Amino acid sequence: MTWPGVEARPIKLISGSSPFCETFFTDVKVPKANLVGKLNGGWDIAKRLLQYERSNISSGGFGSLGGGGALEVQEVAKVYAGEDEGRIADADLRARVAAHHMEAKAFALTVRRVEQEARAGKGVGPAASIMKYAAAKLNQDRFELIVEAMGNRALGWEGEGFSDTEIKATRGWLRSKGNSIEGGTSEINLNVVAKRVLGLRDHQ
Repeated sequence: MTWPGVEARPIKLISGSSPFCETFFTDVKVPKANLVGKLNGGWDIAKRLLQYERSNISSGGFGSLGGGGALEVQEVAKVYAGEDEGRIADADLRARVAAHHMEAKAFALTVRRVEQEARAGKGVGPAASIMKYAAAKLNQDRFELIVEAMGNRALGWEGEGFSDTEIKATRGWLRSKGNSIEGGTSEINLNVVAKRVLGLRDHQ
């Protein structure tokens, strides 16, 4: 990254943070001794790196307000949308939170199974795209539910009048929009699943 001609410029997101960057290569020359793999074989290496990136992103769950995952949604909903005998008062919201919780549990079990297969030597393959797509959708749905449950308390950005949790929820909701871009867009990952996992081909 410190090589002459290599420049990384941060990309500021709508959430206010800059975890992404764009990298420019201006007349960069690399010694032959630094060649990784075969000449003109960079894309094969890049694809494998993307598989690992997608797996790591998926297993990390994109972060959360307090590391509680799907249970966190339930607690937020009880506080902000009301609680009735230990459960979320709004029946429709309660049903959607329950469905989200089940999806999160199923996804966690899938991640665990893939990790066990990796330890058995099966490695990371195109199926990583399934996990990446599902994890992005799951996290976006989680923040949608959190923001909906908070109502106008999720409109805070900074300053007084809103708690740290409320401000984090707003920024987290905006940040989650990038989940379907990083590590390959959801559209690209669906194409990988269609071609490499399901064996489908484009119609001419």
